[in-house]
Amino acid sequence: MKVLLTGATGYIGKRLLPTLIQNGHQVVCLVRDKDRFHVPESFELRVSCIEGDLTIADSLTSIPADIDAAYYLVHSMSTDKNYHEKEIRSAANFRKVLGQTAVQHLIYLSGIINDDNLSPHLQSRKDVEIELSKGAYALTTLRAGIIIGSGSASFEIIRDLVEKLPVMVTPQWLNTKCQPIAVADVIKFLSACLLDSRTYNQNFDIGGPDVLNYKQMLLGFAFIRRLKRYIYVIPIMTPRLSSYWLYFITSTSYKLATALVDSMKVEVICRNSYLNELFSIQPVSYYDALRAAFTEIKDEQIISSWKDALVISNHDFKISDFIEVPTYGCYTDKRQMPTDKPVVTLEKIWRIGGFTGWHFANWLWQLRGFLDRISGGVGLRRGRTHRTQIATGDVIDFWRVLYANKEEGRLLLYAEMKLPGEAWLEFKLNGKHLIQTATFRPKGLLGRLYWYAVLPFHHYIFNGMIKKLTK
Repeated sequence: MKVLLTGATGYIGKRLLPTLIQNGHQVVCLVRDKDRFHVPESFELRVSCIEGDLTIADSLTSIPADIDAAYYLVHSMSTDKNYHEKEIRSAANFRKVLGQTAVQHLIYLSGIINDDNLSPHLQSRKDVEIELSKGAYALTTLRAGIIIGSGSASFEIIRDLVEKLPVMVTPQWLNTKCQPIAVADVIKFLSACLLDSRTYNQNFDIGGPDVLNYKQMLLGFAFIRRLKRYIYVIPIMTPRLSSYWLYFITSTSYKLATALVDSMKVEVICRNSYLNELFSIQPVSYYDALRAAFTEIKDEQIISSWKDALVISNHDFKISDFIEVPTYGCYTDKRQMPTDKPVVTLEKIWRIGGFTGWHFANWLWQLRGFLDRISGGVGLRRGRTHRTQIATGDVIDFWRVLYANKEEGRLLLYAEMKLPGEAWLEFKLNGKHLIQTATFRPKGLLGRLYWYAVLPFHHYIFNGMIKKLTK
């Protein structure tokens, strides 16, 4: 079976791909940026990759005509002015290009939309479903609420709140009810529906056995983590204050916090469990979903994370556009130092950021992250997905990985912090010498003033860091 998978670099797509391969399918992955797509060698014979942007119809001409089924796993929680229009245009472009193929079945993962008054985010998902239903193929829509798994947006936001705040004074929407589902169960439903005619031209709600409000979910997380937490719900927090509350405490961006607050005021409870009976799938409880997530974290088996999505960075670019570090009109801080143990140095580089920190003057890095956060940037709270593994497209604190090749001994990072310019940080191990280069391309006079203002700090930080890395 030949299956087209959109969103293959996203949170769900990365987890669905191995299941499709294990079930014997040939998978064509449609991605916007090939540089962010990585496939294990064992999958290479069954996976092909094509590049295309769903918002641009002409970029989708490489979709093969002989596909049997497709998954539509593309959506964002952006709050841009043209957000809804882009979502509908993407769905319409995809529907039209599928009309030129042999596709029989399209599966769309949406959100639970049973409330009469939907948030803009949930309304857009409903409108996308309507647009996709106009195709000549059979459409199956799976509607999920809160998805719980290592690296999922919901899990990481709950984790940030519970682990950082012993006492929470929270907005009233914490009393809103929802029906969380484990990410492993979402993958089971997505794979079971494939080309099953019993699901054609229907929509199904999928959820776990527990109906909880957000306060109960936070307290349940605290129970699993053996933490004592106190939560007080007050009715006076406006949506804007609620958004700022999420933004400053969790790793989300402000625009995502706004979308989340709007959606969290809407109850997301399943209508029935018909699909459970159809496929004999019994979703696990909220507590078991949490335990499974922590098992993955403990074993460092996190397959995907929402933090790696470009929408979290407030940036929207192709990695290939920035992988060549410019020289003209740029300021550089280049340092070189010998190392007696290059293998140890390389391991230190590959652990940089996140839990490990930056090896030197971490308090200054934290201060820079705080300043970035209060100015509307991402700060340091994103951390990193893996402690020891790095792949192109990953986030490391307020950096984006542009290139990571351990055999070459080269790591190239691009800054996603708020800056009056653009910045790169490169580590390159050349034999028994480490070359560390910081590059800054200023924008106007403000950018030049910024560079000279931080130059003393750069000298202290970068000099200390390369010494620690080569020690």
